[in-house]
Amino acid sequence: MLNLAALPNTTTRTMFSALTATALFSVASLSNAALFNENLPTDKDAEFSVGVNVMAVNSAYDLEDNTEVRVLPGAFYDNNRVYLRGAQAGVYAINDGVNQLSAYAKLAGSEFDPDDANGALQGLDERKASAEAGLSYQRRTPIGGFRAQIGTDVLDRSGGNTARLTYLARITRNKLTVYPSIGFEYHDADYNEYYYGVSEEESAETGVATYKSNSSLNPYVNISANYDFNKRWAGFANQSLSYVPNEQYDSPMVDSRTESTTTLGLLYKF
Repeated sequence: MLNLAALPNTTTRTMFSALTATALFSVASLSNAALFNENLPTDKDAEFSVGVNVMAVNSAYDLEDNTEVRVLPGAFYDNNRVYLRGAQAGVYAINDGVNQLSAYAKLAGSEFDPDDANGALQGLDERKASAEAGLSYQRRTPIGGFRAQIGTDVLDRSGGNTARLTYLARITRNKLTVYPSIGFEYHDADYNEYYYGVSEEESAETGVATYKSNSSLNPYVNISANYDFNKRWAGFANQSLSYVPNEQYDSPMVDSRTESTTTLGLLYKF
C-alpha cells in the first residue's frame, strides 16, 4: 500500500497537483454528458466589486493580545466562467446552475509571530500563512447548497493538505442577503505539525515541551451578510467561529478552544 505520509512533501504536493489536473480534465470532458446540464453562458454583464475589509482575528495561539486587526482589500466577480471571492480566485470546469466544479487558489493557513507570544513561546520559529490550491464542487438543492473542497499548500510552508465539507443557505430580504453556513474542515498531520508542532530543536532552545500533532477535524460555523445601499455601494459583514480540536489544542502554543474572525467591509460596484 502506498503511504503518502512517508513521501517527501514536494512529492505529495506534485502528486496532488497532477491528480487535480487529471480530475478537472476528466470531469470537464463529461460536462456535456447526461449527468450534467449545459454550462451557463458567460455573463457579460457580471458586476465587478472592489472594496476594503477590516478584520478582527481572534487567534487560538497563546499571545499577549489574541486579537489582531487587519485591513485588507477585497474583490468580487463571477461571470459563470471565472470568479473572485475576496481572497479566493477560481475557474469553472462545470457550472450548469446546479453543479459547480472549479479549480481554485486562495490564501490559507494560520500566522504565529513569536514576538507577540507569551513567555518561552517567544523563542519558537515563526509560522507563516500560505497559499492553497485545489478542487471545489458545489451542488445546489431545494434546501441549500452542499460544497466539498480539497486543497494543498502550494508554497510548501506546511506541505499539508486540507479538505472541507460545508452546508450553505441563502436568505434574502429586500436589500439584505444573509449567507449562513456550517461545516467541517480536515487538516492533515503535516499541516498541524507545521502550525502547532514543537520540534526537539525548538524545545531544547526554549524549554517549551516538544509536541507532535496528528490530523484533525475542525467544526465551524459562518454567517455573512451583504446590504445594498444603492446600485454602486454595498456593505459587507462576516462572522466565523471554529472549534479547536485536541490535536491542535494540546499544543503548548495554544490556549483557546476557539478561533474567530469578524469582518466589516465596504464595496463599490462597477
